[in-house]
Parts: sequence; structure tokens; C-alpha cells
Amino acid sequence: MNRWYKNSVLVICCALLFTGAYAQTGHSPIEDLTNAIKTDHVGEMTKYFDSFVPLTINNTQNIYSRNQAEAVLQDFFEKNTPKDFTVSDNGAPNSTSKFMIGTFDTPSGKYNVYILLKQKDSNFVIQEIRFTKQ
Repeated sequence: MNRWYKNSVLVICCALLFTGAYAQTGHSPIEDLTNAIKTDHVGEMTKYFDSFVPLTINNTQNIYSRNQAEAVLQDFFEKNTPKDFTVSDNGAPNSTSKFMIGTFDTPSGKYNVYILLKQKDSNFVIQEIRFTKQ
């Protein structure tokens, strides 16, 4: 019984250790979106799209379907190749929402970026994306 107990404790400790290590290597939605903007990977952004995506580019605001929003963002990134993207603020006003504010640097100028995510079921989805030229 003593040996069985020690083995059980060892197995449980190892399982908790590996689970914790896996959780720490996972990316948050903010990290994923930051990397997607830096590297011009709109496809990575789409995994956070809801059925409809409110998108504002240079004060032109519209609500797009997932596919339309992807096409609009792809067109935006083709015209504005990323040089750099820096996040100036990100956080969670509460446990069910997150936001990101940053500066997107392109050869043609800089854009202020604002992205708001809200929790829907167990996932975060984009509630708003704004790119406004400085």
C-alpha cells in the first residue's frame, strides 16, 4: 500500500507539472493578435472573429461577416505592409473582456489600433477592430 501511495502521488505531481507547463506556453488572444498584426497574418486573426465583425479603418465603420472582414483586412494589410507594431496598453477590464491599444507602423504612415474582445461561451471573440491613421 505504501509503494502504491508513493507511485500515485508521483504520477499526480508529474501530471500537474506537465499541465502547468503546457498552460504557460499557450498564447493569449492578445499575444495571438499582436503577432498576427506584426507578421501580416490575417488568417490568425480570423480565429477570433465572431459571426459579424465591427471594423473601422480611417473612420469608415462597417459591420462585416467573417469572410468580408477577412477580405477587408487582407486588402488593408496589402496596402499597408507592416514595419512594426507596438502595444502600448493591453488588459482586461474584467474577466469577460480584453482590449489592446497599439501603434501600427507602415511605410505610408502610422495607425492607432484598438481591438476589443469579449468572452463568448469559453472563447474570446473580437467585438471591435479600429485602425485610425495618425
